[in-house]
Amino acid sequence: MITLKNVVLRRGAKVILDSASVSLNPGEKVGLVGRNGAGKSSLFAMLNGSLHEDGGEFSIPAQWRMAQVAQDMPETEQSATSYVIEGDVVLQAAQAEVEAAELSGDGDRMAHAYMDLYDSGAHDAPARAQALILGLGFKVSELDNPVNSFSGGWRMRLQLARALMCPSDLLLLDEPTNHLDLDALVWLEAWLQKYQGTMLVISHDREFLDAVTDVTVHIERAKLTRYGGNYSKFEDLRAEQMALQQGAYAKQQDKIAHLQKFIARFKAKASKAKQAQSRVKALDRMEKVAPLLAEADFTFEFKEPASLPNPMLSMQDAYFGYPAPEDAPEGTPPTVIVQNVNKSVLAGQRIGILGANGQGKSTLVKTVARALAPIAGEMTEGKGLNIGYFAQQELDVLRPADNPLEHMIRLVKEVSAAGKLGNQPTREQDLRSFLGNFNFSGDMVKQSVGSMSGGEKARLVLCMIVWQRPNLLLLDEPTNHLDLATREALSMALNEFEGTVMLVSHDRALLRAVCDEFWMVSRGGVSPFDGDLDDYQRYLLDEAKRQREEAKKSNGSTATTSTTKTVAASADAASAKGTLDAKKSSDKKESAQRRQQQQDAVKPLRKELEKIDQRLLSLNNEQASLETLLTTAKAPAELAQTGKRLKAIEADLASLEERWLELTEQIEAVAV
Repeated sequence: MITLKNVVLRRGAKVILDSASVSLNPGEKVGLVGRNGAGKSSLFAMLNGSLHEDGGEFSIPAQWRMAQVAQDMPETEQSATSYVIEGDVVLQAAQAEVEAAELSGDGDRMAHAYMDLYDSGAHDAPARAQALILGLGFKVSELDNPVNSFSGGWRMRLQLARALMCPSDLLLLDEPTNHLDLDALVWLEAWLQKYQGTMLVISHDREFLDAVTDVTVHIERAKLTRYGGNYSKFEDLRAEQMALQQGAYAKQQDKIAHLQKFIARFKAKASKAKQAQSRVKALDRMEKVAPLLAEADFTFEFKEPASLPNPMLSMQDAYFGYPAPEDAPEGTPPTVIVQNVNKSVLAGQRIGILGANGQGKSTLVKTVARALAPIAGEMTEGKGLNIGYFAQQELDVLRPADNPLEHMIRLVKEVSAAGKLGNQPTREQDLRSFLGNFNFSGDMVKQSVGSMSGGEKARLVLCMIVWQRPNLLLLDEPTNHLDLATREALSMALNEFEGTVMLVSHDRALLRAVCDEFWMVSRGGVSPFDGDLDDYQRYLLDEAKRQREEAKKSNGSTATTSTTKTVAASADAASAKGTLDAKKSSDKKESAQRRQQQQDAVKPLRKELEKIDQRLLSLNNEQASLETLLTTAKAPAELAQTGKRLKAIEADLASLEERWLELTEQIEAVAV
């Protein structure tokens, strides 16, 4: 068990935790939530020993093995597979002992060392490592590529695979989804759901937290509050708690005002002095209820576009991809990623762009944004088209030495030079006010961008886009560095935006809230996707399996094919998520029938589970109302009736929660 009791934690002059207490049980999956800067990463640093508590008691079982994602960028010529295998510290220790035993010449020691090496999983370590690598979106052909050959985001995926490779009792994950596409995210959820140890995860992805956590710890104003349930349950419980606190505070303020009024009226009268003094003492003894200091919400809006051409964009027989490199031999053809695209983008559409990793989502968006020229075909833009483009690497193009105000001034000059300036505010004071709408106020407008957090940089990019008053928004993974509050603000702003949105995101909550239609980029083309995001998740798992099977067929080496089969089988087992059987089956028809049987078996269970969820919510609301009633003076008979009803509700809640657990276990058993 992890225990914090009245812990004080400082980072420099800032107090991160102040007399904070919480207990976490073995095997719990914990989501650590709170605003940016609240101290989540500092708490992780205390858990891993990088920081030490300044007061109070902190304990973690000494025998627990810990794993976490290293934050440094790996620089090595090792192959991806070898690098991930090294994450298994138990295996590395066993291999080191084998080498030492062999040098010692001690037969008994060698025998024990080789037995420990086998027990540590040396025989299947490459297959386990490669299953992790493939699950996180790499191709079979990249398994032996040097780590240094991958870009920064892909190297961070290897760091994640390395952490998952490490046998652990405690797994710490700080924003593990930041560098993942939706296909890798779906796989990671399935893997973490099967993890047997204790897990703490920091994430701003609502659906990810809901899928992998069963406890939520909220860090706010240097305190830790534990809530039973995932993030959605936490939101419900916190909303109830805030409502009760606000009600209690208001009632207490009324009582305090009444006492103070009595004291002020009668403290000078001798006949009433004793009563006035008793009320002064009552006021001093009263345990004050804290006022509800709700964290300031961040909101913004997109201004009404100056025009709305319809169609905004038309693509006829278009081919998208990349031109041949400048140093390529003359005559080298361009690389085509997406071909034969015949689509129109209409005013007011909300399009979610789906597709497995590497299929061409970003290529499509970059071409629409004019960052890439189409290789062939026609792209016709509507008159007055004004594109606001948020690229995955948008934060990299900000100038680290410049401050937000300098970025806005430069943007004004660029838009003016292009003849696209409308009625946007352009004076320095106007720009300062506009930046203030995005929480860049006071000295922050003069703070260098290089010293800002990823979330602050993302807010600056959004500010610059909104100022331009676009009518077509192209957003490629806009939420990577945004906290939950800012993601919610973005979702609300997009829903009120009167123009057109094309969105690529692994944030399913944002996709569900904003998009009313989906385009699928797959197998070199673009087509409508008629299902919902749950259907798409199932598609991703099937598509990943198809790609691995194609890679196996194209590999002529018997030894390599054998390895690939093992890897593919391991990856399929790891990413099953209830839809794929752990055994490899070549009969697709039987596999489909098996999945259908599972779905048929689970359907009535899920239906009953939904009814229980609704009933639990209703009872919780009624319980909260009755508890509030008990705080006010009422007739004895009414109090008795209220208490009796509360007791009945508690019994119903206990029964329903027990049934909820039974149903959950049955669903999981069917899905295995």
